[in-house]
Parts: sequence; structure tokens; C-alpha cells
Amino acid sequence: IGTTCRKCEYQDWDIDGIRSIFKYGGVVRQAIIQFKYDNVKALAEPLAVLMSGYVKTHPLPADIIIPVPIHSHRLRERGYNQSSLLAQRLSRLTSVPMAEGVLIRTRNTPPQAKSSSLVDRRANMVDAFTCNRRRVAGKRILLIDDVCTSGTTLNSCAKPLKAAGAASVWGLTLAKEI
Repeated sequence: IGTTCRKCEYQDWDIDGIRSIFKYGGVVRQAIIQFKYDNVKALAEPLAVLMSGYVKTHPLPADIIIPVPIHSHRLRERGYNQSSLLAQRLSRLTSVPMAEGVLIRTRNTPPQAKSSSLVDRRANMVDAFTCNRRRVAGKRILLIDDVCTSGTTLNSCAKPLKAAGAASVWGLTLAKEI
């Protein structure tokens, strides 16, 4: 999606921008659901290849790739962080280093997709992330996530990264829920 979302146009964002490769539907939606909820981790590689191809044709400023973290409780339930798997492979494909553990999810929030409104999504993400301030000062950060629902999660990640001195924070997701 190469245009500004009408819902985002007039928002006061901390994030510099969000790019999503696909609309969340059809075969893309099915692949993400299988990857995220059905333990089909083998999809990380082909999905990261798609992200890498996008970044090569639509460059984004990036010194460090950071996956959107999930809470330790959800990590124990699921067994892996899908955004981390994507970021690892994207890092290898693009030669941009990945930094895990820099951004930390401090609250176990309900999934954003289950929130019924933008107001609920924003309230859900208040102070949900912190940055341990290592390695971000002056750096251009590329945040990786699977789906952008409202942009609130990525924006909530950008806030502590910017407070820690990040020069820029961009988000890249496989899909955007329209």
C-alpha cells in the first residue's frame, strides 16, 4: 500500500511512517494466520523474502531492524514471536543487523485485532513498551510486525525508541487491515 491511510493522515504520530506490503485478506491473511497461530514457522522464510523484495524496490531508512516484541506470557503460550522470526530472516536477506531485547513489552495487552475501536486500541497500548536505551541513539530503526491493524502498536513502539534517541522509526508489516 503506497498511500497514506485516510485514518492516519491527521494523526499525531511518533512513528515516521508505516509501510504494508499487502492488504490483509485472501491468501495473505491465511498465510499469516497459519504462521502466527498454527505454528507453521516454515512460512517465515518466504514471507521475509517478500518483505526483502519490497525493501529493495521501496527503500526504507534502516540501521537496525527491531521486531515488535510480544509479552513473555504470550511467548510462553505461542512458543515464538512471529515478528522476531520475520526480522531475523529479513536481517539476513538485507544485511541490516537485527537487535532483539532493545524494545520490551511491559504489559500483557489483549490482541489489537480483538479491540473494537481505535480508542480501545490506543488505550490498550498506553505504556505497553519500554526501550532499554542500548544501541538506538542516532540510529534509524525499522520495526517489523506481521499485520498493521490501526498503526497503534507500531506507534507505541516508536515512542520509547524516539525517547531513547532514535533518529527515525519506520514500521514495515506484511499486511494492512483495511
